Amino acid sequence: METRPPLPPFTRETAIEKIRLAEDGWNSRDPARVALAYSLDTRWRNRVDFPRGRVEAQAMLERKWKRELDYRLIKELWAFDGNRIAVRFAYEWRDDAGQWYRSYGNENWEFGADGLMTDRHASINDMPIKESERKFFWPLGRRPDDHPGLSELGL
Repeated sequence: METRPPLPPFTRETAIEKIRLAEDGWNSRDPARVALAYSLDTRWRNRVDFPRGRVEAQAMLERKWKRELDYRLIKELWAFDGNRIAVRFAYEWRDDAGQWYRSYGNENWEFGADGLMTDRHASINDMPIKESERKFFWPLGRRPDDHPGLSELGL
């Protein structure tokens, strides 16, 4: 049986750990790696996409990162209870024409006893920004531990 610690029920510390692991995965921009955090029958709502199952979720991520270039993400705990975690996030990216965006959103996550995410409901808004307004400057990949989070950045 596949498991993905930390496992529910979550404490504040394990919820924060789960969020950071998710952030690290998404910042890898590796759809196959990220998809492994979700159950085989996961259900998503992501903008206008409604992937059902790990295979569809991975395909959506492949499309996402072909469109959202130089992607850098920060996630932060909003609330947790039992096997659920609510997250707020922001990420910066540019399109192939060079226009930068900061995307803001909230996610509601539900996990199985195995720690795999069974449900992911995301609400996301994109705001065009000037390159000079960017706040996320670490090298592509994992956000450094000493980089400010959303609250510290005033986001």
